[in-house]
Amino acid sequence: MFYWLLKHLLLGPIMRLACHPQLQGAEHIPRRGGAILASNHLAVADSFFLPLMIRRRVTFLAKREYFTTPGVRGWLTRRFFHAAGQVPIDRSCASAAQDALDTGVRLLAAGELVGIYPEGTRSPDGRLYKGKTGVAKMALEAGVPVIPVAMVGTDKVSPRGTIIWRPHPVKICVGAPLDFSRYAGLAGDRFVERSIVDEIMYALLELSGQEYVDRYAASVKGHEAPSRLARKAS
Repeated sequence: MFYWLLKHLLLGPIMRLACHPQLQGAEHIPRRGGAILASNHLAVADSFFLPLMIRRRVTFLAKREYFTTPGVRGWLTRRFFHAAGQVPIDRSCASAAQDALDTGVRLLAAGELVGIYPEGTRSPDGRLYKGKTGVAKMALEAGVPVIPVAMVGTDKVSPRGTIIWRPHPVKICVGAPLDFSRYAGLAGDRFVERSIVDEIMYALLELSGQEYVDRYAASVKGHEAPSRLARKAS
């Protein structure tokens, strides 16, 4: 009930008024049955606008930090994610990746839409980064299609490092489903999984128009942290 109120009476109308979100390619989203929505990841706002614009409920495997952020923004995020059925994933333990995979497969087997960010984290600079193979493992084990989704403009709504959202047009481009049934039974083959992820990232590249970087976003952020500390110390 709280999710319905947020989506239709509270948060949803405000987001629509401020950002005029547009959805292109809605016909590619199945009315029923399990499927993976594989999206680029520009900002925290991605996880709000995508569920807002899609009629079916989308369950994201969200990092646990989104559920522990302090302040008013953190409270709103927690309430929205909990109400929307988002699943917090602890990325700090060794078994986290397998736990996330098992959770995703279970949800897909139950006929749900599962949202996932193949890049693994938000883009540090608006470019599209190399995808991780978790989405491929999940698609192969669950035997479901992968639907590429490109978020455009959300990084202007909630720029990195800011708290207050800003009005800016948002567009969501949904591509045709990618069928990987030809690889059935090959889950665990790293060459097959890499091929699948590269196909997904190429679809996202075409939809989003972003510049592609053949590196993991997390590694780029890892190099940024020491640089910021050095600048503060100088």
